[in-house]
Amino acid sequence: MDFVIFQYLNNFALKYLWLDVIAIFFAKYLGWVLIGILILFLIKNFKKYWKMVVTAFVSAVLARFIITEIIRWLWPRTRPFVGAEVNLLLPHRLTGSFPSGHAAFFFALSMAFFLCYKKVYPLPKFWWGAGILFFIASFLIAISRVFSGLHWPSDILGGALVGIFSAWLIHKIFRK
Repeated sequence: MDFVIFQYLNNFALKYLWLDVIAIFFAKYLGWVLIGILILFLIKNFKKYWKMVVTAFVSAVLARFIITEIIRWLWPRTRPFVGAEVNLLLPHRLTGSFPSGHAAFFFALSMAFFLCYKKVYPLPKFWWGAGILFFIASFLIAISRVFSGLHWPSDILGGALVGIFSAWLIHKIFRK
């Protein structure tokens, strides 16, 4: 199933220039937009948002640089472009692919933002939309990594679960 979904998505790569440009933007640069938005929160009102931003970045670092690396060490998995014909849009080193570090990092940011932002603005109309937008951006980052030939779909799912769990765990720890 992983291979079938991968091939379906990756077969669209290198067919339409506009789609390739969008996928490369999502895979490489959209994450910087999310980080920039969190920094803008700090600039806007440091006292009000510093806990949210710190929680988001601690969660993301835990997800990407600790949990993901431990899983990759225990269960090495090659990337799709190793040993298979793939429409590769972005160059990448031959590192492990499961779970996706990008998915772990940005889903952790999104989950932490979602959990903390609702404390700052308790009414659903404020935090629901902002949190959902962060999750949509994280999904676009992650799925574009499959489209670009860098990850299997299960890598993305694994990374998303690691990120969401990390944010939940850090949120629980910081709440106490």
